[in-house]
Amino acid sequence: MLLAIDAGNTNVVFALVKDGEIVARWRIATDPRRTGDEYAVWLHNLITLEGFDAKAVDTVIIATVVPRALHNLEVLASKYFDAETLIAGQPPVEWGIRLDVPEPHTVGADRVVNAIAAHSLHPEDLIVVDFGTATTFDVVDYEGSYKGGIIAPGINLSLDALVSAAAKLPRIAIEAPTDTKSVIGVTTEDQMHIGVFWGYVAMIEGLVARMKAEIGRPAKVVSTGGLAELFDENTDIFDVIEPDLTIQGLAMLYQRSR
Repeated sequence: MLLAIDAGNTNVVFALVKDGEIVARWRIATDPRRTGDEYAVWLHNLITLEGFDAKAVDTVIIATVVPRALHNLEVLASKYFDAETLIAGQPPVEWGIRLDVPEPHTVGADRVVNAIAAHSLHPEDLIVVDFGTATTFDVVDYEGSYKGGIIAPGINLSLDALVSAAAKLPRIAIEAPTDTKSVIGVTTEDQMHIGVFWGYVAMIEGLVARMKAEIGRPAKVVSTGGLAELFDENTDIFDVIEPDLTIQGLAMLYQRSR
């Protein structure tokens, strides 16, 4: 059984993959100081609660954009699973796709893994939108080549910046405004919801429209990440949602490496 680990800036996602199918997944806040021992206590309990045997894990594959977290995740794999450890993008787990950008080594592992999975699932021109700490927009052509993209502040980062810089503004939840037909708020919280939520929707729609115009061919828009479904309910810009795109990509990389 495969343990796939996606270590992002905000959360680390762990998923068990059996015969190519994701059978369980968990997440924990990213903390580079968290040791392999701490991960093991937390994760072994969850695996047992889900009815699986940790001893069945024979391979661990890791993608991370947090270099300081990698060592402790490798300790987890070797010490507590006694498993073969694969790192996405490092031999023998080569990407297997063309990164058609001037500095391919700077492209985040999660974005490359998303591109691999998205092209495998939808072999056409694509725009992949991933809602994470940052919101990323990635272009993958019909041949599966990564062509570049956009990095924008995630909606939580935008809200944090607004609240921390304006002393009288309250903390609000990330959700659609109560009245989705009005963009004129009558209270401070209403106005914040409208500005943060609809402002973000407008950014997504505007950037995707500009990207499609530059691509010059029909492009399918694939969305992933924790907030994908929330935004999908309030815009028709997405063609398909793939909630587990990064984990699927890691599973595909594992299969290729075999």
